[in-house]
Amino acid sequence: MSEKKSVYAKAKDETRLSERILGAIPGFHGYKEKELRRESDKLIRNHLYQKLSEAKNDLKTVFQKLSDRRMFEVMTEMDRLLAKFDRVAEKVNHASYGYSGFFDVVKIDEAKLDRMIDFDNQLVDDVDSIDGEVEAFKADVMKGKFEKAKEHVQGLTEAIEAFEEAFDKRSEAIMGAM
Repeated sequence: MSEKKSVYAKAKDETRLSERILGAIPGFHGYKEKELRRESDKLIRNHLYQKLSEAKNDLKTVFQKLSDRRMFEVMTEMDRLLAKFDRVAEKVNHASYGYSGFFDVVKIDEAKLDRMIDFDNQLVDDVDSIDGEVEAFKADVMKGKFEKAKEHVQGLTEAIEAFEEAFDKRSEAIMGAM
């Protein structure tokens, strides 16, 4: 987790001298801290989106191979799986940053932003696991091993549904309900 948490620390360390000078101005420092946390969250979610999109593209390749092989017994489930991947990836891509602007009425404090970043970091492990399952499925299909296709589809369906359920709890994590 420390490696993933370092996204914020690295962004903070790489601020320019001019930003550090402005950080000494009362009020600006807190604003800049929130902006760094917001950018860290954005980077993490972009990573999640990219991994899910890549996995979806790999599944499209698998779908084509299964279609070529006329594996009709898994085509409907495979089509649903692709739709779920697409829906979940877009949900991640369009989720709010959990950040309120400097003059917004509702403020999200830094502790809540830190909880959000921690929560998003936990999701990275889930996406990496899903990506590994997709790679294993693709490898089997490319080697002509079709006998476990239905098991792969079922396992991936459960994994993406669990990921979506966890992602949907994101706002609770931000507000401290978790």
